[in-house]
Amino acid sequence: MAEYQFDLFADYYQFYLQDEQAAGDLSNSWTEQAIKDRLALAPGTIGIGTARNTTVPVMVVIHSSAPDEENPARWSHINECSLDLPSGRIVVAGCTDYFPDASRIDVKPGQYRARIYYGGLDTISEDGLAGSDNYKIVLWPDSQIEYQVLKRY
Repeated sequence: MAEYQFDLFADYYQFYLQDEQAAGDLSNSWTEQAIKDRLALAPGTIGIGTARNTTVPVMVVIHSSAPDEENPARWSHINECSLDLPSGRIVVAGCTDYFPDASRIDVKPGQYRARIYYGGLDTISEDGLAGSDNYKIVLWPDSQIEYQVLKRY
């Protein structure tokens, strides 16, 4: 298991995990349903919707096999989807970050499952600037699945 911590500027209420070689274009992926689900998908790219349009804490955890599921009561919202990583390099970035300078995580190339945990969504201030929201993405090698909302906020 490897664990990575980031503070990402969630401009436009989103940040990305994507394969280094993916186009990363989610412009047509943020549908009404995607906004409701807090998740937009494109080939090799996951867009994670945030509760604030500011810097947010993000943890990425890489496992070699399916991990135990965390207690869902601890989290406000949980999604699960697939992420194809043929390059073996994950880019972790805010949607307006300068791509060449964005953080990278090296993994074994292949198909991964991502479980995305959204915490503290009920702590956001009325003006939307303050809060204790946090985001955790757990990845492990697995076959392709249709995305699903495991717990809805």
